[in-house]
Amino acid sequence: MIQVSNVSLAFGGRTLYKDVNLKFTKGNCYGIIGANGAGKSTFLKILTGEIEPNTGEVFITPGERMSVLAQNQNAYDSETVLDTVLLGHKRLMDIQKEKDALYAKEDFTEEDGVRAGELETEFAELGGWEAESEAKSLLQNLGIGEDQYYTLMAEIDPKVKVKVLLAQALFGNPDILVLDEPTNNLDFKTVRWLENFLLDFPNTVIIVSHNRHFLNKVCTHICDVDYGQINMFLGNYDFWYESSQLILRQQKDQNKKAEQRAKELKEFIARFSANASKSRQATSRKRELEKLTIEDLKPSSRKYPYINFEFTQEIGKEVLKVDGLSKAGMFKNLNFNIEKGQKVAFFAKNSQILTTLFNIIIGQEKSDSGSVHVGKTIKISSLPQNNNPYFENCDLSLVDWLRQFSKDQNETYIRSWLGRMLFTGEENMKMAKVISGGERVRCMLAKIMLEQSNLLILDEPTNHLDLESITALNKGMQNYKGVLLFSTHDQEIIETVANRIIEIVDEDHVIDFTGTYEEYVEKYGK
Repeated sequence: MIQVSNVSLAFGGRTLYKDVNLKFTKGNCYGIIGANGAGKSTFLKILTGEIEPNTGEVFITPGERMSVLAQNQNAYDSETVLDTVLLGHKRLMDIQKEKDALYAKEDFTEEDGVRAGELETEFAELGGWEAESEAKSLLQNLGIGEDQYYTLMAEIDPKVKVKVLLAQALFGNPDILVLDEPTNNLDFKTVRWLENFLLDFPNTVIIVSHNRHFLNKVCTHICDVDYGQINMFLGNYDFWYESSQLILRQQKDQNKKAEQRAKELKEFIARFSANASKSRQATSRKRELEKLTIEDLKPSSRKYPYINFEFTQEIGKEVLKVDGLSKAGMFKNLNFNIEKGQKVAFFAKNSQILTTLFNIIIGQEKSDSGSVHVGKTIKISSLPQNNNPYFENCDLSLVDWLRQFSKDQNETYIRSWLGRMLFTGEENMKMAKVISGGERVRCMLAKIMLEQSNLLILDEPTNHLDLESITALNKGMQNYKGVLLFSTHDQEIIETVANRIIEIVDEDHVIDFTGTYEEYVEKYGK
């Protein structure tokens, strides 16, 4: 168990948290969420003792071992891959070193023998004899082969280093496992393995992640860092989001009878309780959800952008046809026909392949051969992965920037669209060239909504967005009635939006599958 009592922390006059009281217990997985800059990773550093709070304390049950996902990729450059994993259990490695030193002594005494016996007993209790086998198994499951076990960390690819450090954190069955963005740079297959590992993990897990699919799979509780407070909620990310939104809607509708509100909430809790039973770890979560009362549910003060894509022109029979399209080094003789109602997720090992394909479709790049035919009723809007041309050297305010894409030039109208994307008051007069990456994407989404196109092409639309904006975008993509072509690393969006998958495996091989992502994985084992 790890308990936080009356913890407060302030930096330079800014209060990150005040009087935080939380308890993290065995058998549960806690997701820490919050806006960018809210202090999620800083809170993990308080839990691990890396940062001292201004007030309060963190108590860990005596004898329990905490394991933390290392953020410094170069910290173990002088160690081999296998030894780096084994160093995840410091006490075990200390015992091994002391044992080796004792047995190497030429004048081995009776006292040394007693000490060696004590060390052997503790070594066995900590699983020392199985340690190397466990470490190798973890590496193998993370896609790291035997040929790299004895390679120095300094000599391996940074993406492999991330996996080795993850194996180090998971090694040795720690009592408390602390993971900061553990799915970064992991492929979908490895993320699924990690999900299953954590679902079977019997101890305490505390995670910071922007991966909603991951949070939904593994979390039994959500801790929301918001306005200087950290509030704990039962359930996964979706339960936290949907329950807070439901209560907010009910609060706005003051005329709705109390009995009707109570009925809606009870039905909501029952629905999520049933869903929770699908997860192996979630048997306890299901029981806890069933015990929830209406008073236990609270709205979040978090704000979400409003994303709702609509179109005015009805979609005809012909939408989009790609015929024999080729681009050297990327794809050859590519053929597909997009139809009304389709939402297509595109995959490729190199994201530049998809960016090039999308640019050819919208006419910004030329193919080496082949053609693209767009139906007469089709109007395309696109969200490029690189939006720099829209903002660099742009001396317009956000109001004037968005006005360029609107038929209605009225300032109140333009401001209302910016307001939907959380730009309020004086923020509307910011210069477009100085806004952040996330703000740029929100502006681009406002532009697309104003254009009211019936075919959208979104190239990695979640880049730079926070969890709130990603959640709102996901809803907007689900609700959109037009045709959608997109690429993304967000698995939740792929699973909840796509009804067709096109994967450019290599230059000569393309998989075109009609169905959900789950069905695609089941068929092709991705």
